[in-house]
Parts: sequence; C-alpha cells; structure tokens
Amino acid sequence: MPTATLAAQERTRAFARVIGPYVATFTIVYAIRLPALIGLVDELFAQPVLVWLLGALMLGGGLVVIGGHRSWRGPLAVTISLFGWFVAVRGFLLIATPSAIRSGVDATLLSPAATLVARVFFGLLAAMGLLLTYAGWFTKPKTPA
Repeated sequence: MPTATLAAQERTRAFARVIGPYVATFTIVYAIRLPALIGLVDELFAQPVLVWLLGALMLGGGLVVIGGHRSWRGPLAVTISLFGWFVAVRGFLLIATPSAIRSGVDATLLSPAATLVARVFFGLLAAMGLLLTYAGWFTKPKTPA
C-alpha cells in the first residue's frame, strides 16, 4: 500500500495532536469518577435542551473530523477517521433517541459488572488517546514512495 501524501500525514498528525490529549484526559477522569456520575447524568437528562445541545455539538464535531480528515492510510489515520465517525454517530443517536441512550447509561451505572467493563473500556480509550498524543506530537511523517 503506498504511503499517504505529506499533506495528508500532516493533517492526520494535526488531528492527533488535538484529539489525543482530549481523549486521554477526558477518559482518565471519566473512568475514575464513573460511579459518582449518576447524579450528573440525572441532571443532564432532566433538561432535554442540554441533551439536544450535547448531541448537536457531538454531531458537529464528528462531522468536522470526517470532513477535514479523509485519509484512511495507516493505523493512525484509520484511528482518527473512526473517531470522527464514532463521535458523529453518538451525537446523532443522542439527538434521535435520547431515552435509549439514557437507558444504556443508567444500566451501566447501576450494575457493578457493567461499571467495571465501562472503566476498562475508558482505560483503553485513554491509552489510545496517549498513543494519538505521542504520534501527533513526537513522530515525523514518512516520505511518500
């Protein structure tokens, strides 16, 4: 498979420099505070306008990544692209089916086993964020063939 152009590699690294620290920071804090977030989730879903705004922001942010990063060459580029799609789909589902999302969140927070699985999942996302941070800030692009 040929290497992506230098411009595409630089764009991928630029997205990794922003997404990596954000994902690492957010998921580490979220994994640690997960059981304490039940009240926060209740307050969020009690105000439909906040759920709507959160979904709209997530959908918009995901679409920015999808539209601005069109490269699928290499693991770093695939990770960035999949992240954009993941965020956009979550935003859409939050707008379209907030009650289903709330049911899933409630079920996760009320079950010790599901909470443990969620913590492991967020730990893995934190590791991905740290890898994106490293790749974005400390690696150099490969010269195209």
